[in-house]
Amino acid sequence: MHVAYWIVAALLALFYIYAGGKKLLQDQEQLRPMMGWVDSVPMPLVKLIGALEVLGALGLLLPPLTGIAAWLAVAAAVGLALVQIGGMALHLSRGEVRDTGLNIVLLVLAVVSVWLGTVWL
Repeated sequence: MHVAYWIVAALLALFYIYAGGKKLLQDQEQLRPMMGWVDSVPMPLVKLIGALEVLGALGLLLPPLTGIAAWLAVAAAVGLALVQIGGMALHLSRGEVRDTGLNIVLLVLAVVSVWLGTVWL
């Protein structure tokens, strides 16, 4: 369980640091080709989502690594699952059913991380 948690957490953290970092550091024009939904969401909200993703990624890794408040890793995984539920709702509201595949994969990985975190941490 220990190794499985670290594999899932590391994959999620890499993805969310990349995706969240892009949302934090790039403007609307730079994000548009990869994330067409940025036109329908205010940029401060896009930046907030990016910050939540980066913080969630750090929350998956730092508490278990330091041994301080390891339960925060489970909370971070729950938060990232909620981000994906919101992402799916946004895509579905825009009629972008095909764009929910990545959201589903990330949601499943976040739920697996919650489960592994509650078993191992």
